[in-house]
Amino acid sequence: MELWPAIDLRGGKCVRLLQGDYARETIFGDDPVAVARGFVEAGARRLHIVDLDGARDGTPTQANLVAAMVAAAGVPCQLGGGVRSLETVGRYLAAGVDRVVVGSVAIESPELLVDMATAFPGRIVLGLDARDGRVAVRGWLETSELEALDVARRHANLPLAAIVFTDIATDGMLTGPNLPALEAMVKSVPVPIVASGGIATADDIRRVATTGAAGCIVGRALYEGAVTIPAAVEAAGDDS
Repeated sequence: MELWPAIDLRGGKCVRLLQGDYARETIFGDDPVAVARGFVEAGARRLHIVDLDGARDGTPTQANLVAAMVAAAGVPCQLGGGVRSLETVGRYLAAGVDRVVVGSVAIESPELLVDMATAFPGRIVLGLDARDGRVAVRGWLETSELEALDVARRHANLPLAAIVFTDIATDGMLTGPNLPALEAMVKSVPVPIVASGGIATADDIRRVATTGAAGCIVGRALYEGAVTIPAAVEAAGDDS
């Protein structure tokens, strides 16, 4: 299983939110480029980057910073937040991003998601962030009426790189992942599923691996020292 250390950006800094709440923010670093480089030096083989400002505002706001982070990291990076057009996808890929995560588009403009996946096969990741099973959009500020499982099934035939499935209730809480919801997602679609939310220990990562998930995103646990990059890589069995 792939391990994806997370770097969330807001105002040019590394932050973590509790349950996606912009009012419950903790700043963990003033230099995201150094954080990216440090994760890789510690053994990370890939990075998950989120432009929180972009997710909220609906437009990329930290593209230059992302490009600098990708260049410094030198490993595959996936980027989400504020990606609402084919042009934005193209710019991020040209800047060295390996995979682009899109979420709100799948709910608000599903035909655009089809265009993105068709234009960039294997480079688009569908981000499904669920609150009580329903998909949240626009930086988690709004919750749709659509069930995450239904949206995943609807787009399962597209040439997606993966689906990132986040359980908002556990995100940033260090309370452990929502394994039943994750297992249901893994069993529902043939697309590789990357789990996000709730990881607190290396054992949590091992439990995620037992569900058949293709990847696991880890954030706050790394920043607070609850788990190290080497321990997380080992727990995931990420030797690729």
